[in-house]
Amino acid sequence: MNAELAATQALLKPRTVAAQPFDYPFAIGRTALVIIDMQRDFVEPGGFGETLGNDVSLLQAIVPTVRRVLEAWRAVGGFVVHTRESHAPDLSDCPPSKRLRGAPSLRIGDEGPMGRILIAGEPGNAIIDELAPIAGELVIDKPGKGAFYATGLTDELTARGITHLVVMGVTTEVCVQTTMREANDRGYDCLLIEDGTESYFPAFKEATLAMIRAQGAIVGWTAPGADLIAALAD
Repeated sequence: MNAELAATQALLKPRTVAAQPFDYPFAIGRTALVIIDMQRDFVEPGGFGETLGNDVSLLQAIVPTVRRVLEAWRAVGGFVVHTRESHAPDLSDCPPSKRLRGAPSLRIGDEGPMGRILIAGEPGNAIIDELAPIAGELVIDKPGKGAFYATGLTDELTARGITHLVVMGVTTEVCVQTTMREANDRGYDCLLIEDGTESYFPAFKEATLAMIRAQGAIVGWTAPGADLIAALAD
């Protein structure tokens, strides 16, 4: 068997992750790792999230797990997608209803501590250095909470034959859950990494995990990052 054929077979080998509510079956070559909105403005001290009064240390705590999973996924040749919640500088892709919600003192497009809030190209809109994309990885700029709305994500996944998604990122109950529900409606089987996602409100995270895996994985599965890494090494 030549090396190319062996690599292809490894990517298509059936695997399972010990997950809730039951084992999650997948093949690396049919699965994308999707990392949601690990952006400086949400995660780092001094960013937009902290300015709104949130404890960003909760989000920072997941970075080591997200990085370990990302490195393991890269090592086996898996496809990686990063998302950023971001808007055009003229806000033409930001509905007024979205911009006008939230803290009235600091809204999308306003000047924040790391540049204009949620505007493409601004320092705070960048993915944190520890998880920075590398060559060959897809970066999706999304104007909504979900990664599928008004983006080319569906086409990118379809072109690669992707049927399964492993999801990490922030925040659990907003952009992560929205993306998983969008994916579920499009027929993707989704696994959420429990210690690779977080909320500014821990109770919201726990409620989201319960909702996702309720009624026989109605939205998807959940599992710790270590269990996915173990499945990759199998």
